[in-house]
Amino acid sequence: MHSRSVSCASLILAVTLAVTLAAACGPKQPPVARPVPPPGNTSAPTDATPAQPVVATTPAVVRDTPIVPAPAMSEDPMASRTIDDLNRESPLQAVFFEFDADELSSGARGGLEANATILKKYPTWLVTIEGHCDERGTAEYNLALGERRAVAAKSYLVSLGIPAERFRTVSYGKEFPFDPGHDESAWAKNRRAHFVITGK
Repeated sequence: MHSRSVSCASLILAVTLAVTLAAACGPKQPPVARPVPPPGNTSAPTDATPAQPVVATTPAVVRDTPIVPAPAMSEDPMASRTIDDLNRESPLQAVFFEFDADELSSGARGGLEANATILKKYPTWLVTIEGHCDERGTAEYNLALGERRAVAAKSYLVSLGIPAERFRTVSYGKEFPFDPGHDESAWAKNRRAHFVITGK
């Protein structure tokens, strides 16, 4: 009886061992893939610092922008001319006087104001103001009258803000008429203050 119990126990033990070995030798399950953190990220994200998705960026396309040359500064034609050319073109207008007078008319004052605008634009110009008369009267009288006319023109320009040291006055009396005629039309052109640029 005792040997029968031992053999039953041995049988049960053998069957249990066989089942266990069979289970151990059965097909294996594949391993579960686990996410791998990106390189450089050694700590797992927490609720306070949520993981940010990695967004691939493409480099910006840089195109060559054509260089447009700046427009050339137009040179001031008046500033580049010689003194002879300036006097030939007469940028400063002569002003005219009534017979035997050295007072400035409204027309003469307007001409001097235009001249002052040019002289302010070109502050290095030096100017000689010539006083002229018509052919009537003596040479001595006309020299004195021509001087008064030149000084009147200069004084008005100085009152407009042009420094007095930029001017020189001279009288030619009736020696250099603008118009050689012998009538009122010619005489009116000769009673004048004429402007000559002598330095720049």
